[in-house]
Amino acid sequence: MGLARRCWQWLQRHIHHHHRIISSTKITCKIPNQLRSRPLRFKGHAFVMTDDILPSLEDQGVHQLYPKGPNIGMPPSVLELRSLNRELQLHILELADILVERPSQYARRVEDISLIFKNLHHLLNSLRPHQARATLIHILELQIQRRKQAVEDIKRRREEARRLLKESIGTLEDTDASFVLK
Repeated sequence: MGLARRCWQWLQRHIHHHHRIISSTKITCKIPNQLRSRPLRFKGHAFVMTDDILPSLEDQGVHQLYPKGPNIGMPPSVLELRSLNRELQLHILELADILVERPSQYARRVEDISLIFKNLHHLLNSLRPHQARATLIHILELQIQRRKQAVEDIKRRREEARRLLKESIGTLEDTDASFVLK
């Protein structure tokens, strides 16, 4: 009887101690205020990680087809993307007509299509930070869910261990009582 009770008490202290440590642990992540200014090397190329803003189309020498609004830094409108997509489809159809009817005049249409592709590419690149943020949120939510499931599994196993120990204590007490009677 004494051994089973001591095992039960040790198990209770052990579980309580680890539960207290886990519940009081706070994970903090310090993000540096500035990225390092020295270039990072990847496959022989140097990258400076201080330029985190996507350069505008004008800075790249490309005409911007969608309207410039006060929402700089905001994600592009779906309407702008759809509009450019429809315009691209129209220009491709016109290019097919030109290639059939007047093949010598295709260069202008190819330049227009190239400009539309550059604008679409720029709009999609401006969405990357928002997509990365949404992906990170999703990954963190999955991790939280998995950890909650792990905690529930630990609690279930703890209760099962307690039940088994109580049964063992009861069995040992019955066995001790039967030895005393003999």
